[in-house]
Amino acid sequence: MQLYSVNAGNFKLDGGAMFGVVPKSIWNRSNPADENNMCSWSMRCLLIEDGDRLILIDNGMGDKQDAKFFGHYYLHGNDTLEKSLAAHGFTPDDITDVFLTHLHFDHCGGSIKKEGDTLIPAFKNAIFWSNEAHWDWATNPNEREKASFLKENILPIEASGQLSLINTPESHFTKNGLLHTASFANNIDIRFVHGHTEKMMLPQIHYKGHTIVYMADLLPSIGHLPLPYVMSYDMFPLTTLHEKKSFLQEAFENQYVLFFEHDAVHECVKLVQTEKGIRAGAAFTLADL
Repeated sequence: MQLYSVNAGNFKLDGGAMFGVVPKSIWNRSNPADENNMCSWSMRCLLIEDGDRLILIDNGMGDKQDAKFFGHYYLHGNDTLEKSLAAHGFTPDDITDVFLTHLHFDHCGGSIKKEGDTLIPAFKNAIFWSNEAHWDWATNPNEREKASFLKENILPIEASGQLSLINTPESHFTKNGLLHTASFANNIDIRFVHGHTEKMMLPQIHYKGHTIVYMADLLPSIGHLPLPYVMSYDMFPLTTLHEKKSFLQEAFENQYVLFFEHDAVHECVKLVQTEKGIRAGAAFTLADL
C-alpha cells in the first residue's frame, strides 16, 4: 500500500461560519482572516494505491459550476485535482474507487464533469462509494443544508450506474462510547459520525505501522481541535462536540495520525496532552512517515 496527498485546490469560507460561537479575536490567531472575514482552506484528498486498486478519497469542488458560484468561494493557488494526480503519475482514468466521505459540494463536486451539455462521471472507470442513509439524506435535503447538496454533483453518479452503497455500519461500545464502524478494504476501515451531517464516513487506514484517520469535516483543521470550536455548518453541533471529545481521547491514547482535508497549512499531526487539553503535536506530511 502507498498513500499520496492530493490537493484539489484552495478556497475561502467565512471564518465565523467555520468556528461557530468562538469569537473572531480567538480563532483569528490560528486561522487569520482577510479583509472580508474569509479564511483560506484546502481541499486535500487522499489517494491510496493498494494492489490493483487506486482509491481516491473525496475530490474537491470540480470545475463545472459557473463564475457566479465560484465567485462565492475565491478559488486560489495553482493546484487542481488533475495536476496533483499527474504529479504522482496518475490520471483520473486510473482511479478504480472514489470514496466520498459525504456529499457536500466541496467534497464531491469533482465527481462529475461537463462534456458539452452533458454531465458525466469524471472517473469513468471508478466505482463511487457512499452509504444508503447519507445518500437518502443528500437527495432529500433539509432546508438548512440544501445549498450544500447540489443535484448536479450527486444524481449523475447514480444515473451512470457507477454508484455503490456501503452497508449499514456495525455498532460496538468502546471505553469512549458507542462507535459505528464498517470495513471497506484490507487495512481500511470506516468510522461513521453524525454531527456534521448524517453518517459522514471517515476512512481509518493502517499504514506503515500507523493508524491514519482522514478527518473530513469532523476536524477540518488544527484550529478546530479545542472542543468548543464547532462549525456553524454542522447540523447537530452537540453531537459533533461529543464525537470530537471521544475521538480525540482515543486518537491521543493510540497515537493516531490525523490527516486534515481543509487545513491549508498543516497536513498531518499526532496529538499531545497539554494543560489546556488534547492539542496537536508538531505537524508533518505523509511523506515523512
